[in-house]
Amino acid sequence: MGFPKGQKRDFNALQRRRLKAATLFDKGMAPAEVARQLGVSCQSASRWHKAWEKGGKSALKQTPKAGRPPRLRPQDLPILKRALKAGPGAQGFPTELWTTQRIAQVIKTRFGIAYHPDHVGRLLGQIGWSCQRPTTRAIRRDEPAIRRWKQETWPRLKKKP
Repeated sequence: MGFPKGQKRDFNALQRRRLKAATLFDKGMAPAEVARQLGVSCQSASRWHKAWEKGGKSALKQTPKAGRPPRLRPQDLPILKRALKAGPGAQGFPTELWTTQRIAQVIKTRFGIAYHPDHVGRLLGQIGWSCQRPTTRAIRRDEPAIRRWKQETWPRLKKKP
């Protein structure tokens, strides 16, 4: 359940679609026909129709967002982003590496809100950051040998061309 990853719900568009359904119900259209015209499931159209019968067009207006309200306010996110851009050293950490545990600690210190480190990734997504592991390369990495292995050995081992 939920919305596809990377897509956000446009709650205003959803409300406009429900209100358009109400207009069609006013014209005497059946829920199945409304579902076909608006490209929604029959179940949704039937649910909207029942709500429209009970409360009219106002019953299909946007409701408050479901779920628990966020603990970190939207106006706190830019402050968090600035703190993270300053770097871990500016926050008193000994190395220049952000971890979700450290970010959770910064949130606790700055805003007095305790977040589980696993949830911090969602907050990072809201401010346009992503969780990444630092890439490390071997000090004695032999690029010509790697290139030779990819060109000669790997094709020999690979079953299909």
